[in-house]
Amino acid sequence: MNLLLLSNSTNVGEDYLAYCKLIIQDFLINNNQNIVFIPYAGVTVDWKDYTDRVNIAFKDIGIKVNPIYDTNDPISALQIASAIMVGGGNSFQLLKHIYEKNLISVIREEVLAGTPYIGWSAGANIACPTLKTTNDMPIVEPESFNSLNLINFQINPHYTEEGIPNHGGESRSMRLEEYIKVNQGSKVIGLPEGMMIRKSNDVYNLIGEFGCKIFQYGKESRWIKSDEEINDFLLN
Repeated sequence: MNLLLLSNSTNVGEDYLAYCKLIIQDFLINNNQNIVFIPYAGVTVDWKDYTDRVNIAFKDIGIKVNPIYDTNDPISALQIASAIMVGGGNSFQLLKHIYEKNLISVIREEVLAGTPYIGWSAGANIACPTLKTTNDMPIVEPESFNSLNLINFQINPHYTEEGIPNHGGESRSMRLEEYIKVNQGSKVIGLPEGMMIRKSNDVYNLIGEFGCKIFQYGKESRWIKSDEEINDFLLN
């Protein structure tokens, strides 16, 4: 498999997709002729406007995406796609639409067969076995929390340990500790903004300067920063 899973689309103070587009260009080399874009996670943004925004961001690197809603046969479109790109937004809405359109199995089959997959935020969430480590509010109810299961671990995008002044609620790390308490066989990666994970075949690369935080039941959570550490964590 060839996966590129990003915590976020845009870093603070930068243009849309600016920090990651050259990495995306490199990832898609020789596979940029027929990219299918899935904008279903967009809630307050129109899906056409969402697609246009992506295409404007990628114009200077010669990448154009084709929205999945603009076809009468989304299954066939995915089967002939040179790559599949899934944008961020609300993970519950994204997964609900994918289930309703019977796309879960076809996306998974195509990616397992080698079609490159790019997802940011919600698009990274649904590459996991389940939706349960999303940050999003369940504004709609998908058929199931079971996701694409392209990887054997969970991602928490936009991971942060910043606290909110005068706020007494649980931190992000506390929420993830709750998750592994009741899902003891699961591994979780807290992926800060500006970070991404690339998988080529069975090798993972951790891209970005901040590293990530790993959570596993019965072990102390810790930060890692190297490709060697992430492979050791995920493959053992």
